[in-house]
Amino acid sequence: MSTISTKRAATGALAGLALGDALGFPTEFHDVPSILAKCGPWRGTELPRPAIVTDDTQMTLALGRGLRTALERGPLAPEPLERTVREEFVAWSRSPENNRAPGRTCLVACGLLGDGDRPWQDASQIHSKGCGANMRVAPIGLVPGLDDDQRAGAAQLQAALTHGHPTALAASDLTAHAVRLLAAGTEPTGLVGLLRSYAYDNRTRYHEHWLGDLWTRSQDPGPEHFIARGWDECLAVLDRLRQALRDPSPETDPCLATGEGWIAEEALATGLLCFLLFLDEPVTALRRAACTSGDSDSIACLAGAFAGAHHGPDAWPAEWADRIEYRDDLLALGALWDA
Repeated sequence: MSTISTKRAATGALAGLALGDALGFPTEFHDVPSILAKCGPWRGTELPRPAIVTDDTQMTLALGRGLRTALERGPLAPEPLERTVREEFVAWSRSPENNRAPGRTCLVACGLLGDGDRPWQDASQIHSKGCGANMRVAPIGLVPGLDDDQRAGAAQLQAALTHGHPTALAASDLTAHAVRLLAAGTEPTGLVGLLRSYAYDNRTRYHEHWLGDLWTRSQDPGPEHFIARGWDECLAVLDRLRQALRDPSPETDPCLATGEGWIAEEALATGLLCFLLFLDEPVTALRRAACTSGDSDSIACLAGAFAGAHHGPDAWPAEWADRIEYRDDLLALGALWDA
């Protein structure tokens, strides 16, 4: 039995993602003094009643369902994944439950994806690197049996369906890679170094098999130049993360160190910072992520995915996990991938 299935990393990550999302939903768009005035000391934050999530969890489930369907049809490949995830994203965009302040990029792109005859590359918002690209990518890092090319290509493709900026692609790839490493038992204290090495190794690798001619929608002279822009921005924010961890300040708003998380590379770095500041206190990590001046639901969502992949579902209070919205859907995907 693998390490991942033994500790039930997929169940832990999906539950943590949703719990972080629900904790951060009421605090998004507020600065830290306002959050403290409204909610009290951040270390005592309780899960809201009811525990409602945002589009972050909804799109994670949409990606998870699309990924599950694609894998039921054979080895993971670009065409079946694009088709099934496109269908799920469009269905999400048209659902009456899509009323949680979804991002504009996702709505515009999904509106265009709804035209089934349109190549997905023409729907992709090539200049957007919003965190909607990687807030939802955790399933790619949790599903077993993918090789490195499949995981990287799938992570970038799912991002590119809506967010076509190279930094959105690179940050999504890095986020899925981080989840995978933690699920497989990688020691978290070495995680930032491993992510920097991964970024350097992939800096000029354009996954044409998965992305087709997406890069031609940009102003770049070639595909390698296009994707390198994204990896360079991710490397810059990973350097900020490394600096923040050298002199940790748990009581300071993490956004001051690694960014407010509205854009993909900052959501990755600030979510990781919250996780790494409280390695042995996963609930505290979620509370810290929710009490931030930026995109707090997405930051906490990612912090929860990292912590859950590392610790498994026992990281989360049973009373919280039992009443999270979409609990049955999250548990079903987690059980499938943990098996």
